[in-house]
Amino acid sequence: MTNIRKNKENFLEKLSDKITSNPPLYLTLGFAILILIGGFILSLPIFTRSGEPTNLIDSIFVAASASCVTGLTTVNTAEHWNSYGHLLILFLIQIGGLGVMTLATLFPLLLRKKIGLKSRQILKEQLNIDTLQGIMKLFRYVLVFTFLVEFLGAFILSLRFVPIFGMAKGWWYSIFHSISAFCNAGFDLLGDSIYPYRNDNLINVTLMSLIVIGGLGFMVTAEFFRKRSFKKLSVHAKLVFIISAFLIVIGTLAFYLIERQVGGVLYKEGFKNSIMQAAFQSISARTAGFYSVKLNQMHDTSVLLLIVLMVIGGSPGSTAGGLKTTTFGVLVLSTISIFKEEDEVTIFKKHIDSKTIRKALAIIMVYLGLIFFVIFILSMSENFKVLDISYEVASAFGTVGASRGITGDFSNLGKILITLSMYLGRIGPMTMAYSIGLKSKTKYIRYPEANISIG
Repeated sequence: MTNIRKNKENFLEKLSDKITSNPPLYLTLGFAILILIGGFILSLPIFTRSGEPTNLIDSIFVAASASCVTGLTTVNTAEHWNSYGHLLILFLIQIGGLGVMTLATLFPLLLRKKIGLKSRQILKEQLNIDTLQGIMKLFRYVLVFTFLVEFLGAFILSLRFVPIFGMAKGWWYSIFHSISAFCNAGFDLLGDSIYPYRNDNLINVTLMSLIVIGGLGFMVTAEFFRKRSFKKLSVHAKLVFIISAFLIVIGTLAFYLIERQVGGVLYKEGFKNSIMQAAFQSISARTAGFYSVKLNQMHDTSVLLLIVLMVIGGSPGSTAGGLKTTTFGVLVLSTISIFKEEDEVTIFKKHIDSKTIRKALAIIMVYLGLIFFVIFILSMSENFKVLDISYEVASAFGTVGASRGITGDFSNLGKILITLSMYLGRIGPMTMAYSIGLKSKTKYIRYPEANISIG
């Protein structure tokens, strides 16, 4: 009996060491456990307005959506869940936005205990940085910056929501939507996102600001506030700002031109309101999932535009999903250098090494491959247009949360596939690959060069 107990303890100890020594595996399992626990708890009847239990598949779907800061849901968030349900969803959003390691590190930090090397390595993976140097300082900044921005956003939103809903409900709505926006989750308690307030400048500008700040990446915002000059920023930070600004401007102009036509969702909105709504959709489509127009009434061209923006997503080390702005930027720069027949890919008088370019290519191949695979399966299992299915899948993988209104009507298979899509979109395909050990051993043999015709 004693030997059995010892063997069990040794097995658990070895398993724990294996998990903690592999940061990608730790994060992969961490998010999975958070989703499952959150889903099982949400299925309990005490979290619904009706007092009836929620279907387990639906509750896990919502838990995955909240933990992966997506915003897709099979039930109406405002109508289905009671205050306890909303509070639990908000908790999952906050933990999912900051990363599951945050909770494990926060308490030792508050108790002024030393954070071990393994925890630091996991934090490094979670924050998507290359070095352990200054990791705890950055982590403290992430926590302080997050809560400060969320409080400021809630305060500004309260100026509008408190007069409308009263003190208690107004502040609760303000806090919920501020956290949801900063974490790029897109969950709302208004029932129809911010469509009823689509012409309210205060609400729109506040939410857009929170979404953009949350989607830039903690490392970038920390560097910006430290240096306070674009010229002094690192190449990474400069690329994030340039690509983000480019996508926002191009997305706004394109959406405005398409939907200002007869029959478009902006046709009767007026110039000022149309620009505001176009900008809101351009920003929200890449990361958040809030909407200020009727998404199911858009032109098909706009749907394709938003799919592209959702696939690109936010920036590394942020609360957003997608391919990431830097991945997109590196691929664009690589393409330009090939067309110019240049030997190196350069930006700001510095070259990008081949390893980074290969990683960007690998990410986009795996990412797009997974998206097309899920679209292919759902197009056979679900009775919806391929364009609408593509929109939902892109929204899930990009952890955006925007929907054409078909999410709740998916079959159980469809809901499971979308749940897995949100999960993979949050942790990233490369993290998943590294977590299961898809790393090749160092090769000391160099093979002859192969001649392959391209193009």
